[in-house]
Amino acid sequence: MAGMTDNREQITVVDDRENQVFLARLPDGSSAGGAYYRRSGGVVTFTHTEVDPAYEGRGIGSQLAAGALGHVRDAGETFVPLCPFIKAYAERHPEYADLRASSGR
Repeated sequence: MAGMTDNREQITVVDDRENQVFLARLPDGSSAGGAYYRRSGGVVTFTHTEVDPAYEGRGIGSQLAAGALGHVRDAGETFVPLCPFIKAYAERHPEYADLRASSGR
């Protein structure tokens, strides 16, 4: 059993393209939340992110954001963060700055 300070759930982020959501999958296969998006022309526009209230405060949202942005990078795409959570995460993690779609490029 993990110590009291280590309450992070380990998740796998999967891209459910049919439903346009990156899902935070728990080891048992259930979903702890999702980052919803629209994809068009190599640009992923994040519209909304939610984590099941039962899993809040366990780092799921940050892992979900990192995993979703990792999928964007791996696919050679860029992103637009309409979702305030993804926007704040990307601003705190400058390693994703190169993935941001910008009209200034």
